[in-house]
Amino acid sequence: MLNIVVISVLVAYFALLLLVSRFLQRKKHDSNATFFTAGRNASWWVVSIGMIGASVSGVSFLSVPGLVQGIGFQYMQTVLGFVLGYVVIAKVLLPVYYRLKSPSIYEFLLNRYGKKAYKTGAWYFLVSKLCGTAAKVYVIALVLHSLAFASLGVPFVVTAMLIVLMIWLYTRRGGLDTIVWTDVLQTVFMVLALVMIIAWFVGEMQLDAEGVMALVLDSEWSKWIELDDWSSRQHFVKQFLSGAFIALVMTGLDQDMIQKNRAIRTLEQSQRNMYWYGSAFVPLNFLFLLLGVLLLQYSTVKGIVLPANPDEYLPFFVSGGYFGVLVSVCFVVGVVAATFSSADSSLTSLTTSYCVDIAEKQDDVNYRKRVHVVFGVLLVGLIVLIEQVNSRSLIDLIYVMVSYTYGPLLGLFAFGLFTRREACDKAIPYISIASPLLCCGVELLCRYALGYSFGYELLMLNGAITFVGLWLVSKKG
Repeated sequence: MLNIVVISVLVAYFALLLLVSRFLQRKKHDSNATFFTAGRNASWWVVSIGMIGASVSGVSFLSVPGLVQGIGFQYMQTVLGFVLGYVVIAKVLLPVYYRLKSPSIYEFLLNRYGKKAYKTGAWYFLVSKLCGTAAKVYVIALVLHSLAFASLGVPFVVTAMLIVLMIWLYTRRGGLDTIVWTDVLQTVFMVLALVMIIAWFVGEMQLDAEGVMALVLDSEWSKWIELDDWSSRQHFVKQFLSGAFIALVMTGLDQDMIQKNRAIRTLEQSQRNMYWYGSAFVPLNFLFLLLGVLLLQYSTVKGIVLPANPDEYLPFFVSGGYFGVLVSVCFVVGVVAATFSSADSSLTSLTTSYCVDIAEKQDDVNYRKRVHVVFGVLLVGLIVLIEQVNSRSLIDLIYVMVSYTYGPLLGLFAFGLFTRREACDKAIPYISIASPLLCCGVELLCRYALGYSFGYELLMLNGAITFVGLWLVSKKG
């Protein structure tokens, strides 16, 4: 029965997205300008709502509530750092990007350093985004496979192919022009689903607003701030600064997210979007953590034995029949909406960056369509690979990958923006490769020799190593 419900919801949801996509593109010409930039005519509030869903993804839906079990509300330290990062993006990076003529933000590296730096930055983005998107889509593929397709004897790889095919179908023609609006729809579905699930737990536990707050404050998971243990990965300074830099690289240096911002008419409106969008992460992530507390407390009271992996808590409640049909449908819609919203824009930005930055075929529509297919195939392959090796919290996995792959981009942009020195363009690819390797060596040395455990501040270390390397091969400009 459950598999029929899940498949029906998936088909109905995909049909709705396809209908919206066809409606939006019914009178528009299939051009690369529309695909890459949405004609630079999008309303800031539309982009802002859609970007929330694109940033959150199904990973947050599953992993953030599960974080409560290990660190309580301390993830909010990182979330508060996000807000600082978005302010820096709006004030420092967006004015630079709005002066560029290319759809790609990595043209800045071409203008500042040269072609080697330009290609290096684009390749780092492609690798980073492809891996991160695969981890996010893996979430929905795993959930749908366990809830519906596994019982029908469908292999996991087929489930992954089906999900990616759906995303490819409704983005293949309109690109960003379609995604700007479908992401609004998906963000609304995601938030409604989150609220519905929280309401179910509150109703089952017969709590009012005061009871919910008392439950959070009195629970063993109520700790928000870590200031005592400097060696802890959860220390406030580490998490706050890491959050700021994670937002800076995952949005400010990310072709996907900035591509949406540059679809807005003016710089001022784009900055307004960044402030509102960044601020929305605080209440949204609080709701995810609140859901985690309610889930754990309910399980304790009812004597429910939860899975060992926190990412499996919510799927366990669905498959175990605890939620009932309505809330189970809300959960499936929420996870699908969050993941589709993230993956569709990622697939579009990967295609954009490769066509513009690597192949330099910005105006070739047929070439763009072939590249779009290739990235879909690569996405499926990486999803299957993650399914074979994953053994940790997915949100943690993604942030660790970001620390290594976005670090060189952080160093390149920081050196280019805040110094006037002229770095040797030919040396930049070697520095960008050496930096993550040195970062990994420093992490291992500190862990085993000094007993110090790095958290997400690896990103800052990685960027700093790249910055120093550029300084060593530079001269006064």
